[in-house]
Amino acid sequence: MAYELIILILAVLAVIAVYLVLKTAKFLIVNTIMGLIILFVGNNFFNLNIPYSPTALLVCALGGIPGALLVILLHVVGIAFL
Repeated sequence: MAYELIILILAVLAVIAVYLVLKTAKFLIVNTIMGLIILFVGNNFFNLNIPYSPTALLVCALGGIPGALLVILLHVVGIAFL
């Protein structure tokens, strides 16, 4: 009886942990996609000519929307991503 109760409690804790991880992952995935879309739109519609280098894509993927805006700002100012 005690073993089943312990397994049930561990299973409930595992389900809660997976839910919290997936909830956070969903936010990160949406933020990453939006950052890459902003970089794409900036390049194609505003003719910024930012190269799709691994560094620029990594900043946009990890930083999301603020990362894409940072890449665009640094390119326009002429500091990086030339």
